[in-house]
Amino acid sequence: MPSIEMKGIRKSYGSIKAADGLDLDVRNGEYLCLLGPTGAGKTTTLRVLAGLIKPDSGSIKFDGKDMAKVEPEDRRAVLLSQTYCLFPQLTVAENILFGPEINRETEEEKERTLSDMLDMVRLTTRADAFPRELSGGMQQRTALARALASGADTLLLDEPLRALDARLRISLRYELRSLAKALGITTVHVTHDQDEALVMADRIAVIREGKILQIGTPGEVFDYPNSPFIANFVGQSNFFVGKVAQKRESTRVSDGRFEVEARASDIEVGEEAVVGIKVGNTEIIKDQPGFFSGTVERILFEGRNLHVDIAVEDIGRFSAKVPSWRLGKIAMGDKVNVRWNWDKATVFQMPEKGLQEELKVE
Repeated sequence: MPSIEMKGIRKSYGSIKAADGLDLDVRNGEYLCLLGPTGAGKTTTLRVLAGLIKPDSGSIKFDGKDMAKVEPEDRRAVLLSQTYCLFPQLTVAENILFGPEINRETEEEKERTLSDMLDMVRLTTRADAFPRELSGGMQQRTALARALASGADTLLLDEPLRALDARLRISLRYELRSLAKALGITTVHVTHDQDEALVMADRIAVIREGKILQIGTPGEVFDYPNSPFIANFVGQSNFFVGKVAQKRESTRVSDGRFEVEARASDIEVGEEAVVGIKVGNTEIIKDQPGFFSGTVERILFEGRNLHVDIAVEDIGRFSAKVPSWRLGKIAMGDKVNVRWNWDKATVFQMPEKGLQEELKVE
Protein backbone atom coordinates (compact mmCIF):
# COMPACT_ATOMS: atom_id res chain seq x y z
CA MET A 1 0.00 0.00 0.00
CA PRO A 2 1.38 3.43 -0.88
CA SER A 3 2.91 6.14 1.23
CA ILE A 4 1.69 9.61 0.24
CA GLU A 5 3.60 12.87 0.05
CA MET A 6 1.94 16.24 -0.57
CA LYS A 7 4.23 19.27 -0.81
CA GLY A 8 3.26 22.90 -1.19
CA ILE A 9 -0.28 22.19 -2.39
CA ARG A 10 -2.19 25.34 -3.28
CA LYS A 11 -5.76 25.57 -4.54
CA SER A 12 -7.85 28.72 -4.65
CA TYR A 13 -11.43 29.44 -5.62
CA GLY A 14 -11.39 33.16 -6.25
CA SER A 15 -10.30 34.80 -3.01
CA ILE A 16 -10.83 31.58 -1.00
CA LYS A 17 -7.69 29.54 -0.35
CA ALA A 18 -8.82 25.93 0.10
CA ALA A 19 -5.19 24.76 0.25
CA ASP A 20 -2.49 27.25 1.15
CA GLY A 21 0.93 25.63 0.85
CA LEU A 22 -0.30 22.40 2.40
CA ASP A 23 2.31 19.74 3.30
CA LEU A 24 1.21 16.27 4.36
CA ASP A 25 2.93 12.88 4.60
CA VAL A 26 0.94 9.68 5.09
CA ARG A 27 2.79 6.48 5.90
CA ASN A 28 2.35 3.14 4.20
CA GLY A 29 -0.71 1.37 5.68
CA GLU A 30 -1.42 4.22 8.09
CA TYR A 31 -4.87 5.30 9.26
CA LEU A 32 -4.57 9.09 9.30
CA CYS A 33 -7.37 11.41 10.36
CA LEU A 34 -7.47 14.88 8.82
CA LEU A 35 -9.20 16.94 11.50
CA GLY A 36 -10.41 20.49 11.18
CA PRO A 37 -13.38 22.86 11.29
CA THR A 38 -15.80 23.45 8.42
CA GLY A 39 -14.09 25.24 5.53
CA ALA A 40 -10.58 24.25 6.62
CA GLY A 41 -9.77 22.53 3.31
CA LYS A 42 -10.32 18.89 4.31
CA THR A 43 -12.49 17.81 1.37
CA THR A 44 -10.33 19.72 -1.11
CA THR A 45 -7.30 17.79 0.16
CA LEU A 46 -9.07 14.47 -0.40
CA ARG A 47 -10.25 15.42 -3.88
CA VAL A 48 -6.75 16.54 -4.84
CA LEU A 49 -5.42 13.16 -3.66
CA ALA A 50 -8.09 11.34 -5.67
CA GLY A 51 -7.22 13.34 -8.78
CA LEU A 52 -10.68 14.93 -9.00
CA ILE A 53 -9.23 18.43 -8.47
CA LYS A 54 -6.02 19.70 -10.02
CA PRO A 55 -4.01 21.87 -7.60
CA ASP A 56 -2.80 25.29 -8.72
CA SER A 57 0.70 24.32 -7.60
CA GLY A 58 2.56 21.76 -5.53
CA SER A 59 3.35 18.07 -5.91
CA ILE A 60 1.68 14.77 -4.98
CA LYS A 61 3.56 11.49 -4.86
CA PHE A 62 2.39 7.94 -4.17
CA ASP A 63 5.38 5.77 -3.19
CA GLY A 64 7.62 8.42 -4.70
CA LYS A 65 5.80 8.47 -8.04
CA ASP A 66 4.59 11.87 -9.25
CA MET A 67 0.81 11.84 -9.67
CA ALA A 68 0.56 15.11 -11.63
CA LYS A 69 -0.34 13.43 -14.92
CA VAL A 70 -1.96 10.27 -13.53
CA GLU A 71 -5.72 10.07 -14.14
CA PRO A 72 -8.07 9.39 -11.19
CA GLU A 73 -8.90 5.87 -12.36
CA ASP A 74 -5.19 4.97 -12.47
CA ARG A 75 -4.31 6.17 -8.96
CA ARG A 76 -5.78 3.11 -7.20
CA ALA A 77 -7.35 5.53 -4.72
CA VAL A 78 -11.06 5.43 -3.97
CA LEU A 79 -13.05 8.28 -2.44
CA LEU A 80 -15.98 7.41 -0.18
CA SER A 81 -18.23 10.36 0.61
CA GLN A 82 -20.65 10.81 3.51
CA THR A 83 -23.63 10.29 1.17
CA TYR A 84 -22.44 6.78 0.14
CA CYS A 85 -23.83 7.22 -3.46
CA LEU A 86 -25.05 3.65 -3.85
CA PHE A 87 -26.84 2.70 -7.05
CA PRO A 88 -30.48 2.46 -5.90
CA GLN A 89 -31.49 0.06 -8.70
CA LEU A 90 -28.72 -2.42 -7.79
CA THR A 91 -28.66 -4.90 -4.93
CA VAL A 92 -25.94 -5.01 -2.29
CA ALA A 93 -24.10 -7.69 -4.28
CA GLU A 94 -24.42 -5.78 -7.54
CA ASN A 95 -23.18 -2.58 -5.94
CA ILE A 96 -20.13 -4.38 -4.55
CA LEU A 97 -19.36 -6.00 -7.89
CA PHE A 98 -19.54 -2.73 -9.83
CA GLY A 99 -15.75 -2.25 -9.65
CA PRO A 100 -14.82 -5.85 -10.50
CA GLU A 101 -17.20 -5.69 -13.48
CA ILE A 102 -15.48 -2.55 -14.76
CA ASN A 103 -12.10 -4.22 -14.21
CA ARG A 104 -13.36 -7.25 -16.18
CA GLU A 105 -12.50 -9.77 -13.53
CA THR A 106 -13.33 -13.40 -14.24
CA GLU A 107 -16.48 -14.95 -12.78
CA GLU A 108 -14.36 -16.90 -10.34
CA GLU A 109 -12.56 -13.72 -9.21
CA LYS A 110 -15.82 -11.83 -8.85
CA GLU A 111 -17.38 -14.61 -6.82
CA ARG A 112 -14.40 -14.71 -4.49
CA THR A 113 -14.34 -10.92 -4.14
CA LEU A 114 -18.06 -10.77 -3.38
CA SER A 115 -17.83 -13.54 -0.78
CA ASP A 116 -14.85 -11.89 0.93
CA MET A 117 -16.45 -8.43 0.97
CA LEU A 118 -19.85 -9.60 2.21
CA ASP A 119 -18.20 -11.58 4.98
CA MET A 120 -15.94 -8.69 5.92
CA VAL A 121 -18.80 -6.18 6.33
CA ARG A 122 -21.19 -8.82 7.72
CA LEU A 123 -23.85 -8.46 5.03
CA THR A 124 -23.89 -12.01 3.65
CA THR A 125 -27.58 -12.43 4.46
CA ARG A 126 -28.49 -9.11 2.80
CA ALA A 127 -26.73 -9.62 -0.52
CA ASP A 128 -30.00 -9.43 -2.48
CA ALA A 129 -31.37 -6.37 -0.68
CA PHE A 130 -31.65 -2.96 -2.32
CA PRO A 131 -30.22 0.18 -0.63
CA ARG A 132 -33.71 1.42 0.32
CA GLU A 133 -34.18 -1.76 2.35
CA LEU A 134 -31.04 -1.20 4.41
CA SER A 135 -30.34 0.78 7.57
CA GLY A 136 -27.89 3.67 7.44
CA GLY A 137 -25.15 1.50 8.91
CA MET A 138 -25.72 -1.24 6.36
CA GLN A 139 -25.63 1.29 3.53
CA GLN A 140 -22.36 2.62 4.87
CA ARG A 141 -20.86 -0.86 5.02
CA THR A 142 -22.10 -1.61 1.50
CA ALA A 143 -20.44 1.55 0.20
CA LEU A 144 -17.24 0.60 2.00
CA ALA A 145 -17.31 -2.93 0.56
CA ARG A 146 -17.85 -1.51 -2.93
CA ALA A 147 -14.89 0.82 -2.45
CA LEU A 148 -12.62 -1.98 -1.22
CA ALA A 149 -13.74 -4.35 -3.97
CA SER A 150 -12.43 -1.90 -6.56
CA GLY A 151 -8.91 -3.06 -5.71
CA ALA A 152 -7.82 0.35 -4.41
CA ASP A 153 -4.62 0.72 -2.40
CA THR A 154 -5.68 4.01 -0.84
CA LEU A 155 -8.98 4.71 0.89
CA LEU A 156 -10.12 8.34 1.10
CA LEU A 157 -13.02 8.86 3.51
CA ASP A 158 -14.94 12.15 3.59
CA GLU A 159 -16.92 12.33 6.86
CA PRO A 160 -18.11 8.72 6.30
CA LEU A 161 -19.95 8.46 9.64
CA ARG A 162 -21.55 11.90 9.73
CA ALA A 163 -25.00 10.85 8.51
CA LEU A 164 -25.41 8.08 11.11
CA ASP A 165 -27.08 8.22 14.52
CA ALA A 166 -24.80 8.57 17.54
CA ARG A 167 -24.86 4.96 18.76
CA LEU A 168 -24.23 3.49 15.30
CA ARG A 169 -21.53 6.06 14.60
CA ILE A 170 -19.61 4.97 17.69
CA SER A 171 -19.94 1.28 16.77
CA LEU A 172 -18.79 1.78 13.19
CA ARG A 173 -15.70 3.72 14.24
CA TYR A 174 -14.14 0.48 15.40
CA GLU A 175 -15.42 -1.57 12.46
CA LEU A 176 -14.12 0.87 9.87
CA ARG A 177 -10.67 1.13 11.40
CA SER A 178 -10.45 -2.64 11.90
CA LEU A 179 -11.32 -3.31 8.24
CA ALA A 180 -8.76 -0.84 6.97
CA LYS A 181 -6.03 -2.17 9.26
CA ALA A 182 -6.85 -5.80 8.42
CA LEU A 183 -6.36 -5.01 4.74
CA GLY A 184 -3.27 -2.91 5.39
CA ILE A 185 -4.75 -0.19 3.21
CA THR A 186 -3.50 3.39 3.47
CA THR A 187 -6.40 5.50 4.73
CA VAL A 188 -7.03 9.24 4.97
CA HIS A 189 -10.19 9.92 6.98
CA VAL A 190 -11.59 13.46 7.02
CA THR A 191 -13.61 14.52 10.05
CA HIS A 192 -14.52 17.55 12.14
CA ASP A 193 -15.26 15.31 15.16
CA GLN A 194 -12.33 15.30 17.58
CA ASP A 195 -13.58 12.21 19.46
CA GLU A 196 -13.77 10.28 16.19
CA ALA A 197 -10.21 11.25 15.29
CA LEU A 198 -8.82 10.44 18.74
CA VAL A 199 -10.36 6.96 18.72
CA MET A 200 -9.61 5.96 15.13
CA ALA A 201 -6.33 7.51 14.03
CA ASP A 202 -2.77 6.25 14.07
CA ARG A 203 -1.92 9.92 13.64
CA ILE A 204 -3.98 13.10 13.48
CA ALA A 205 -3.24 16.01 11.14
CA VAL A 206 -4.98 19.21 12.25
CA ILE A 207 -5.85 21.48 9.33
CA ARG A 208 -6.98 25.10 9.37
CA GLU A 209 -7.32 27.61 6.53
CA GLY A 210 -5.69 25.20 4.09
CA LYS A 211 -2.59 24.49 6.19
CA ILE A 212 -1.52 21.60 8.40
CA LEU A 213 -0.91 23.06 11.86
CA GLN A 214 0.22 19.93 13.69
CA ILE A 215 0.54 16.22 13.03
CA GLY A 216 1.16 13.50 15.60
CA THR A 217 -0.34 10.59 17.48
CA PRO A 218 -3.68 11.25 19.20
CA GLY A 219 -1.85 11.44 22.53
CA GLU A 220 0.70 13.94 21.22
CA VAL A 221 -1.87 16.24 19.65
CA PHE A 222 -4.20 16.07 22.67
CA ASP A 223 -1.61 16.42 25.44
CA TYR A 224 1.01 18.54 23.68
CA PRO A 225 -0.81 20.96 21.34
CA ASN A 226 1.41 23.50 19.59
CA SER A 227 -1.11 26.38 19.61
CA PRO A 228 -4.08 27.62 21.65
CA PHE A 229 -6.38 26.80 18.71
CA ILE A 230 -5.37 23.13 18.75
CA ALA A 231 -5.52 23.01 22.54
CA ASN A 232 -9.16 24.10 22.39
CA PHE A 233 -10.21 22.29 19.20
CA VAL A 234 -8.80 18.89 20.20
CA GLY A 235 -10.26 18.73 23.69
CA GLN A 236 -11.73 21.83 25.31
CA SER A 237 -9.25 23.95 27.28
CA ASN A 238 -9.21 26.79 29.79
CA PHE A 239 -6.85 29.71 29.22
CA PHE A 240 -4.99 32.13 31.47
CA VAL A 241 -3.30 35.21 30.01
CA GLY A 242 -0.34 36.94 31.63
CA LYS A 243 3.39 37.51 31.44
CA VAL A 244 6.13 35.00 32.14
CA ALA A 245 7.29 35.70 35.70
CA GLN A 246 9.73 32.85 36.28
CA LYS A 247 11.43 30.06 34.33
CA ARG A 248 12.87 27.01 36.05
CA GLU A 249 11.77 23.40 35.89
CA SER A 250 8.33 24.86 35.28
CA THR A 251 7.07 28.24 34.02
CA ARG A 252 5.19 30.71 36.20
CA VAL A 253 2.86 33.18 34.50
CA SER A 254 1.30 36.18 36.25
CA ASP A 255 -1.36 38.70 35.28
CA GLY A 256 -0.44 40.98 38.18
CA ARG A 257 -3.11 39.56 40.45
CA PHE A 258 -2.84 35.79 40.08
CA GLU A 259 0.15 33.57 39.29
CA VAL A 260 -0.17 30.09 37.79
CA GLU A 261 2.28 27.31 36.98
CA ALA A 262 2.78 25.30 33.78
CA ARG A 263 5.35 23.26 31.84
CA ALA A 264 8.73 24.66 30.90
CA SER A 265 8.75 26.87 27.80
CA ASP A 266 11.09 28.91 25.59
CA ILE A 267 9.16 32.14 26.18
CA GLU A 268 11.32 34.71 27.94
CA VAL A 269 10.57 36.36 31.29
CA GLY A 270 8.44 39.47 30.77
CA GLU A 271 6.88 38.27 27.50
CA GLU A 272 3.10 37.93 27.19
CA ALA A 273 1.95 34.32 27.19
CA VAL A 274 -1.12 32.09 27.28
CA VAL A 275 -1.41 29.09 29.59
CA GLY A 276 -3.71 26.35 28.30
CA ILE A 277 -5.08 23.58 30.52
CA LYS A 278 -7.55 20.89 29.46
CA VAL A 279 -10.94 21.02 31.12
CA GLY A 280 -10.43 17.40 32.20
CA ASN A 281 -7.17 18.32 33.96
CA THR A 282 -8.64 21.32 35.78
CA GLU A 283 -9.43 20.62 39.43
CA ILE A 284 -11.89 22.36 41.76
CA ILE A 285 -11.38 22.02 45.51
CA LYS A 286 -12.81 23.58 48.66
CA ASP A 287 -10.44 22.64 51.45
CA GLN A 288 -7.08 23.35 49.79
CA PRO A 289 -5.60 26.46 48.16
CA GLY A 290 -5.59 26.87 44.38
CA PHE A 291 -4.23 29.32 41.84
CA PHE A 292 -7.40 31.40 42.24
CA SER A 293 -10.98 31.19 43.51
CA GLY A 294 -14.35 31.48 41.83
CA THR A 295 -18.08 30.85 42.12
CA VAL A 296 -19.85 27.83 40.64
CA GLU A 297 -22.33 29.18 38.10
CA ARG A 298 -23.44 26.05 36.24
CA ILE A 299 -23.40 22.26 36.69
CA LEU A 300 -24.19 19.90 33.81
CA PHE A 301 -24.68 16.16 34.34
CA GLU A 302 -22.87 14.14 31.63
CA GLY A 303 -23.23 10.61 32.96
CA ARG A 304 -19.89 9.61 34.41
CA ASN A 305 -18.84 13.24 34.87
CA LEU A 306 -20.18 16.60 35.88
CA HIS A 307 -19.23 19.60 33.77
CA VAL A 308 -18.80 22.51 36.17
CA ASP A 309 -18.42 26.15 35.11
CA ILE A 310 -16.77 28.54 37.55
CA ALA A 311 -16.88 32.34 37.25
CA VAL A 312 -13.55 33.87 38.28
CA GLU A 313 -13.51 37.61 38.85
CA ASP A 314 -11.27 39.54 36.42
CA ILE A 315 -10.47 36.36 34.46
CA GLY A 316 -13.74 34.94 33.18
CA ARG A 317 -15.14 31.42 33.07
CA PHE A 318 -13.15 28.30 33.87
CA SER A 319 -14.58 24.80 33.39
CA ALA A 320 -13.79 21.48 35.00
CA LYS A 321 -14.96 17.88 34.78
CA VAL A 322 -15.40 16.04 38.06
CA PRO A 323 -16.72 12.53 38.85
CA SER A 324 -20.51 12.36 38.97
CA TRP A 325 -20.41 11.02 42.54
CA ARG A 326 -19.76 14.62 43.54
CA LEU A 327 -23.30 15.52 42.43
CA GLY A 328 -24.95 17.06 45.47
CA LYS A 329 -21.57 17.87 47.03
CA ILE A 330 -21.14 20.83 44.67
CA ALA A 331 -23.89 23.38 44.23
CA MET A 332 -24.37 26.55 42.22
CA GLY A 333 -23.12 29.52 44.18
CA ASP A 334 -20.41 27.54 45.99
CA LYS A 335 -17.03 29.21 46.41
CA VAL A 336 -14.30 26.90 45.11
CA ASN A 337 -10.58 27.02 44.40
CA VAL A 338 -9.19 26.21 40.95
CA ARG A 339 -5.88 24.41 40.42
CA TRP A 340 -4.05 21.91 38.19
CA ASN A 341 -0.81 19.97 38.10
CA TRP A 342 1.76 22.18 36.37
CA ASP A 343 2.99 19.36 34.11
CA LYS A 344 -0.48 19.14 32.52
CA ALA A 345 -0.56 22.80 31.41
CA THR A 346 1.10 24.24 28.29
CA VAL A 347 2.50 27.74 27.78
CA PHE A 348 2.00 29.37 24.37
CA GLN A 349 3.30 32.57 22.83
CA MET A 350 0.51 35.13 22.67
CA PRO A 351 -0.98 34.82 19.14
CA GLU A 352 -0.32 37.80 16.84
CA LYS A 353 -4.05 38.56 16.46
CA GLY A 354 -4.88 37.92 20.10
CA LEU A 355 -6.34 34.92 21.91
CA GLN A 356 -10.01 35.41 20.98
CA GLU A 357 -9.22 35.62 17.26
CA GLU A 358 -6.99 32.55 17.56
CA LEU A 359 -9.77 30.47 19.12
CA LYS A 360 -12.41 31.27 16.52
CA VAL A 361 -13.79 28.26 14.67
CA GLU A 362 -14.61 29.20 11.10
